[in-house]
Amino acid sequence: MSIFDHVQNRYERVQQEDMSLQEYLELCRGEPTAYATAAERMLVAIGEPEVIDTAKDSRLSRIFSNKVIRRYPAFSEFYGMEEAIEQIVSYFRHAAQGLEERKQILYLLGPVGGGKSSLAERLKLLMERVPFYAIKGSPVYESPLGLFSPEEDGELLEKEYNIPRRYLKSVMSPWAAKRLKEYGGDISQFRVARLYPSRLNQIAISKTEPGDENNQDISSLVGKVDIRQLEMYSQDDPDAYSFSGGLCRSNQGLMEFVEMFKAPIKVLHPLLTATQEGNYNPTEGMGAIPFDGVILAHSNESEWQTFRNNRNNEAFLDRVYIVKVPYCLRVTEEVKIYQKLLEHSSLNQAPCAPDTLRMLAQFSVLSRLKEPENSSVYSKMRVYDGENLKDTDPKAKSIQEYRDSAGVDEGMDGLSTRFAFKILSKVFNFDTHEVAANPVHLLYVLEQRLEQEQLPKEAFERYLRYIKEFLAPRYVDFIGKEIQTAYLESYSEYGQNIFDRYVTYADFWIQDQEYRDPETGELFNRQALNDELEKIEKPAGISNPKDFRHEVVNFVLRARAQNNGMNPSWQSYEKLRGVIEKKMFANTEELLPVISFNAKASAADQKKHEDFVARMVDRGYTEKQVRLLSEWYLRVRKSQ
Repeated sequence: MSIFDHVQNRYERVQQEDMSLQEYLELCRGEPTAYATAAERMLVAIGEPEVIDTAKDSRLSRIFSNKVIRRYPAFSEFYGMEEAIEQIVSYFRHAAQGLEERKQILYLLGPVGGGKSSLAERLKLLMERVPFYAIKGSPVYESPLGLFSPEEDGELLEKEYNIPRRYLKSVMSPWAAKRLKEYGGDISQFRVARLYPSRLNQIAISKTEPGDENNQDISSLVGKVDIRQLEMYSQDDPDAYSFSGGLCRSNQGLMEFVEMFKAPIKVLHPLLTATQEGNYNPTEGMGAIPFDGVILAHSNESEWQTFRNNRNNEAFLDRVYIVKVPYCLRVTEEVKIYQKLLEHSSLNQAPCAPDTLRMLAQFSVLSRLKEPENSSVYSKMRVYDGENLKDTDPKAKSIQEYRDSAGVDEGMDGLSTRFAFKILSKVFNFDTHEVAANPVHLLYVLEQRLEQEQLPKEAFERYLRYIKEFLAPRYVDFIGKEIQTAYLESYSEYGQNIFDRYVTYADFWIQDQEYRDPETGELFNRQALNDELEKIEKPAGISNPKDFRHEVVNFVLRARAQNNGMNPSWQSYEKLRGVIEKKMFANTEELLPVISFNAKASAADQKKHEDFVARMVDRGYTEKQVRLLSEWYLRVRKSQ
């Protein structure tokens, strides 16, 4: 199918279909979606969740305390927002059940750049997926059921067409009342249209923004008289009225009120009657206009706090369903947000050195966390990301302890994702000759940007401390390991040899037996074995070698039983892996001739250097980055 056919089919699919009122009622008999509310249609559009038993995944089990969680494919790109999305879906579920939520405003509260607007856009997009039925020609897209009286017609409609009485709650609009009078009370003359909500055409979806405080009035919500029609109609005639307000356009759908609490309170009053009573008054002396939709609002916390602290607004506060949308507090999910943003830009093809996005994500998350007592904020960040720090940081607390001491407002301030992406854009364009990103440029850009931001002194010093205490030193270790790994051509084989030898020596040492090397025939007594073991242990600073040797041998014996008597990989046991790496990389001086970009003394050194660069490129670096990062690493190591 060509693109032209594709667009044509989509256009035709959403075109209005009309039918008689009798045909509509017959449809209602077997098709409940024909009279479904906006909340019910939203639930259909969201679809069934994917149920995840977090106990089966070690990382998720630590984050969600082994709970069963629901993830909705409709919100799959909203990383780290499980709680907020579950609350939004709960709101629609309860509203669809006819509970108190159907009378409440769905209000997203969160910091700038936290994803509120993106969530609102996604909800409007979902609202477009399921069609609804309205009286044909009605300027407020009212339900055909508004033509009936719940008291007098309810029983008959329920018995004959299976329409539950609770759906007969909307009033007839002034426009429909005038048509009914013209038809002499014959409702069969009304036609019913099947419509798809549309953001583009403002059909059952609208967006309202606060205007100028001095001149904004309620007409932005309820519409106003069309002065061009006053030549033909009186001022209180429905045909002289322009039903252009946000509530008029979004009946049976969704109205988004951006930065709602920046609007004057008098402008918000129609929202109260619209949500509570299902109708609101126009600006002229006409009858009430029906409203059976969802009002979605969002703003930042400062506006909400100002509004909440004003006692005059109490009636309003009781009608707001708050969903907090904090910043992402998990590094892994924050990285996915950056990757998603990069995918939607031309930078998705630009090289990005390993650890760049992760370092930026760590900095962003650290800025959003509340500093814990008697524990490192860096450890807290890692625990929030689902890491197990039992062996590496005995002071680290459980995720629940951290959350309890931080309180409910954690994640509501700090540096936004938008700020982070602006930093990333600068990093990619830092080098005038190559559009690429790397952590060294990131560290530089971050410091520069923090100085320009004019942050409060305490925040500025705290952010700077995070860079100098946590990010930079850990990156030195990371890039050191990357360089050293690429330097050792047979890195893995070399590591396995040290591992196998260590395990053998430790096993004989524990059994207090002499060991004869099968290849050289050399004999090692207990003291010689101890000397060899210490050569490996000392660079890593092992404080209790006896216990460490027993631990390693026990681990290997258990692993051999499941591995057909073969030793496991040298990287399988984290503690020993660290010890071996320190042994392998104890002497940085050996690296210099190979990794430096100076003129080489021999062809052999030049070949080794070229191989090293090629292996770094395979690991995800550009040749220019290999040079920059190698020189930076050597400079930092020399100054330490």
